[in-house]
Amino acid sequence: MTHTHRPAALEVHHPQPLAVHPTAAPLAPAQPGPTPAVQSIVLPDGRVVTGYTLTPAPAPADARPAVSRTAVNVALGGVGFAAVCGGLVLLTTFIAALTAFITQLITLAAVIFGGWIAVQILGSTRHTGEGGTTVNIRKAVIKRSHFHG
Repeated sequence: MTHTHRPAALEVHHPQPLAVHPTAAPLAPAQPGPTPAVQSIVLPDGRVVTGYTLTPAPAPADARPAVSRTAVNVALGGVGFAAVCGGLVLLTTFIAALTAFITQLITLAAVIFGGWIAVQILGSTRHTGEGGTTVNIRKAVIKRSHFHG
């Protein structure tokens, strides 16, 4: 069984402009604009539908911004990552400089403290009559692993 569908006859009616009476007041000039076309369509069951043509709604793709949201997020992430990397480089440089400074302070303290100790030891043997400690060192003779002092 084969069904063939014949397209129904489609009638489109366009409105006709009204005739203006010659004694009527003149019309004011107006800027011509796009007037929507009025169409009448006869349905297959005989009903007539008349109305204005609809302009299609913009597709969702047209409503999107020129730059996608994902691209903006990736770009902002790259800028943030570059800023963090620069900060980390500065932080490591600061830590290296602080370490070198602390090392120099420790070395300076060791030199000063060592000098103070040397002055204390060597200064006490030179000043024997001024209340300092006198250390007498005698020559010791070591014979056959025995100390004779």
